[in-house]
Amino acid sequence: MAAEIQPKPLTRKPILLQRVEGSQEVVNMAVLVPKEEGVISVSEDRTVRVWLKRDSGQYWPSIYHVMPSPCSCMSFNPETRRLSIGLDNGTISEFILSEDYNKMTPVKNYQGGVTALCWDPVQRVLFSGSSDHSVIMWDIGGRKGTAIELQGHNDKIQALSYAQHTRQLISCGSDGGIVIWNMDVERQETPEWLDSDSCQKCDQPFFWNFKQMWDSRKIGLRQHHCRKCGKAVCGKCSSKRSSIPLMGFEFEVRVCDSCHEAITDEERAPTATFHDSKHNIVHVHFDATRGWLLTSGTDKVIKLWDMTPVVS
Repeated sequence: MAAEIQPKPLTRKPILLQRVEGSQEVVNMAVLVPKEEGVISVSEDRTVRVWLKRDSGQYWPSIYHVMPSPCSCMSFNPETRRLSIGLDNGTISEFILSEDYNKMTPVKNYQGGVTALCWDPVQRVLFSGSSDHSVIMWDIGGRKGTAIELQGHNDKIQALSYAQHTRQLISCGSDGGIVIWNMDVERQETPEWLDSDSCQKCDQPFFWNFKQMWDSRKIGLRQHHCRKCGKAVCGKCSSKRSSIPLMGFEFEVRVCDSCHEAITDEERAPTATFHDSKHNIVHVHFDATRGWLLTSGTDKVIKLWDMTPVVS
């Protein structure tokens, strides 16, 4: 009896369209250029490259730009062709790419320990996460020059994602925290810290002010700063703590006694929610259409989250 011939099962697998090679070190991030057969990449070798497909079918750099430090991350807005690049030395460098993607013009540099970037194309603000645990919202499109700080993590920021339809920012950190920030509120810049040789509340000298210490026969005190008004104050005049969510301080921080009395319960109302992912997050991807969040961690685990209960 003849053996029955079994048809081979069809194997479905991805098709490799192209290999883009040429970087000397690890490529930390790469994005496709919408409506163009092109790729933008940033690398540990300090280069920013825009690869365009040539008539030969190969991708060759139309832009090859060397940065002063290794490139850790980037964010690209295809509508304005604005490219924001985070460097290992803590700088954010911004460029505008030409329409033919053959030239990049520098726009501005910002300072910060950059580990993640995210762009809001509607409000035209850039979010950056840093190794000092903070998120900064840079007003770029509004030309106000403001930089609003958000403090809600206990370790460095690893990833940022923006839910444009609800105006909520998702930040994830090495501490395992997932923080959902309400960006549909009027936030305030944190004040610059003022310099003074004595407490700007009680006039007691600080410990380096030898003349006033000698004249007043008083021991110098340690200097602190009020996070709300920025004044230089002594410990006695800043014994209170308070959260100031509209300034980005979701945790309690040092404030002077007069500012503590002036802060209302309404001003202390949280503008963010906190969630524990129970693993140290390395990277995230947010699918806004389904409200799903993908997190990967140092524990070698990938977790899929339904964020619709909190991102809405």
